[in-house]
Order: sequence, then structure tokens, then C-alpha cells
Amino acid sequence: MKKTKVIISGAGLAGSLLASCMAKQGFEVEVFERRADMRKGSVEGGRSINLSLSNRGIKALQKIDMAMPVLKEAIPMTGRLMHSVNGDLAYQPYGVEGQCINSVSRSGLNLKLIEYADTFPNVKLNFSSKVIHADFDKTSITVENDNGVEETHHADFIVSADGAFSPIRNLMQKYLRFNYSQNFENYGYKELEIQPNEDGSFKLDKNALHIWPRGEFMMIALPNPDGSFTCTLFMPYEGEVSFEKLMSKNDVNTFFNTYFADILPLVENLEEMFFRNPIGSLVTIRCNPWVRGKIALLGDSAHAIVPFYGQGMNAAFEDVAVLDTLIKNKKEETTWEEVLEEYQKERIANANAIADLALQNFIEMRDLVAKPEFLEFKRVENLLCKYFPDKFKSQYELVTFSDLSYSLAQKSGEANSKLINYLIENQLVDIDEKKNEVESAIQQFNIQYTE
Repeated sequence: MKKTKVIISGAGLAGSLLASCMAKQGFEVEVFERRADMRKGSVEGGRSINLSLSNRGIKALQKIDMAMPVLKEAIPMTGRLMHSVNGDLAYQPYGVEGQCINSVSRSGLNLKLIEYADTFPNVKLNFSSKVIHADFDKTSITVENDNGVEETHHADFIVSADGAFSPIRNLMQKYLRFNYSQNFENYGYKELEIQPNEDGSFKLDKNALHIWPRGEFMMIALPNPDGSFTCTLFMPYEGEVSFEKLMSKNDVNTFFNTYFADILPLVENLEEMFFRNPIGSLVTIRCNPWVRGKIALLGDSAHAIVPFYGQGMNAAFEDVAVLDTLIKNKKEETTWEEVLEEYQKERIANANAIADLALQNFIEMRDLVAKPEFLEFKRVENLLCKYFPDKFKSQYELVTFSDLSYSLAQKSGEANSKLINYLIENQLVDIDEKKNEVESAIQQFNIQYTE
């Protein structure tokens, strides 16, 4: 196959990973990023939300031999640790022994991927270059630099990996039969930080994702390699308990004393940090098609999701992995249009499925994890995973620790819930004592865990 030119709009996580994948295949790669080069300046604080790297993302990083370097600096989290209002703790493992998700810094990972992409002689990185137009017939984009100079660039195909508010997708929306939805939650988020102890040690269990579930709002904390934790408060914009009610330092102090008292001794300069960091928004974006001509959407530009399943980055990296494989397997007679069509055919349904699951998990994390009936549900689910590992797979396991499609994970999870509720209703929850009856029920429900 003739190795020709690809343009990538966006040097974020997915765009910089794709640049390296394409470079390894021998393409001439040119990347345009609207932001300045993060290697030469500071990263904007207060909007990062630490990321959870899991199986799908790891497999994509393996394509460019970056999985081990990234995991070396990541912190494994083996489960959720719930903090009640009175300070009691409850732990829920994510999977069986040895399974974990990995806390990584968004900016740190992005920096690594940009630096790696820049090692390839056939990759050209252009920063402070804003896309202002795309020509879908000529397969070109026009960019503007900080001095207002415009240039038009052509390629054999173009990938838009330029985020949830992608200018290329906005241009694509002007064509007929382009379906698009953008749904903002009535929730924002604010980032805080727990500093390490003086000796650099962690103030909380470093191998857990910490959750303070409070019904209509919640806070989470993920560990960082330097001993700190990145905390994120998720709360409605308006209402009885909301961001609009926290207008003064006294409001903030009273709020945390009431709902997160165990956090106060851990956070330095809470009030100052609270008002310094911005309130971020939570949005779900879906669209169809992702491809017009030889220009394709990828990652958040095609399917931005809320962060509550820890799969936004992993789903975007899986987009990269799928596209990379399809291009690698491209036959000489196959057109770029056909390759990109096959890519969107494989990914759109899965993107919609993980968007649904992320919204569902938000309710679970902020509200259900503290309820006795949910804890019993999870207990039974964990026992099924333990005693019938070849016959039962939790939805979380399918999403996080496998590379089976998100669509299958969604369907299997719904069937799992019916099975577990059946076991609870029929008093078959002592699984180790009633293995035969439980195994019969599993066979009766005939849940599919393979494609």
C-alpha cells in the first residue's frame, strides 16, 4: 500500500496517539493543535479530572510500545472506597484479585504522547494553529495561527480528534442528514487537591478510588504519584444544595463541615482553592455519521461522554486502535472512503452504549453505592464472579477488563441484573451453599459474554 499523507486535527490524548500509530505505519503525518505547545508552558489547572486507564486504553498504547512507560507512573486502584457522612468506610473491589484500574494524569499522559510523536521524523506538530474551515470534497483544512495568517493543507485523509467542541464536526453539521445531540447535565464539577504528608506519603489509601456519595451530589478522589490526590466535587449548578449556594468562604466551610467533614483536615487552603478553580461542565455528545468523504471524527469530537465509568479516554484510544488496524489491513483496491466507513460502522453503536453506561454509573456512584439493597446486589454479583468465573462476568468486568464491545457489555449487564434480582428474590444468595441451584439459574438465563 502506498504510504501517503494524513492530517490530524488535535494533539490531545487521542490525536497524539493516532499520530504515532500512523507514523509507525510510514505515513507522512501533520498535526494541527489550537493550543500552544504544552511542553513550553504551564497547563491550565482545575479542569483535569484524573483519568482511569484500563484494558482498552492499555491495548491501544501497546501499539506504540507506550503502555509500560505509562503504567510505570500510574497508580493501580483495586476498588472503590466509600466514605459516609460520619466517616465510616466501605470497600467494593472492582474485580477479582489482580484486576485494577490505573490512575493517570491527563496532562502528564498528553505530554508523554506528544513527546513520543515528536520523535518520528515523518510527524510534523503545529501548535497555536486553529482550524477555521474544512473542505470535505477536496480533503483539506484551513488553519489560522496566532498572527492571523491562514494556510490551507491537503491530505489523502483527515482525522478530527479536536475535542467535544470540534470545529470540523461543527462544519460537518451543516450538511443534510447529519444527526447530532448535545446534552449538558445540570451538574458541574470543581477540582480540589489533597496534598501529601510532609514525608511524601499518602493521606488516604492510595490504591482505591475514593467516593463520598451524598445522593444528589458526590466527591471523588484519585491518587497521584507525588502522594497527592486530585479531588473532584460533582454537584448541581442550582438547587437547595448546589454551586449557586456556595458564594462565600463561610458557605464553603459550612458545606464541607456538613457533608465532607473528614476531608477538612486533609485539604490545605480549601476556600481559596475552591474559588480559584473554575466550575467545569458535563456533556454527552452523540452524532451520526462520523465520516464525510475522506474526513472522519474520532474521540470526543464524535462521542463525548461524562466521566463516571472511567472510559472516555479508553473509548477514544479504542477508536484509534480500530482505525489503525483497519488502515494496516487496507488493500490496494480499497478506497479511503471505504476504510473510514468501516471504522464508523464498528464504532458508533459502541460509543452510544458507553455513553449510556456512563450516565447510568453516575447515579450509581453518587446515590446507590450507599444503599443496603445495592450493596447486597454487589455482594451477590461478586460471589457469582468468584464461584462461576467461566459462566458469569460482571458488566464492570466486561467494560473495564476486557476488549469485548461496549454494546455487548451493555446487553449482558442488563441480563446480569435480571439474574441477580432473581437470585435475591428466590433466596439463592448463599451461593457457596447453593451452587447447583445457582448454576441452574445461570444456565436458564443464558447470558452471552462473547461476540
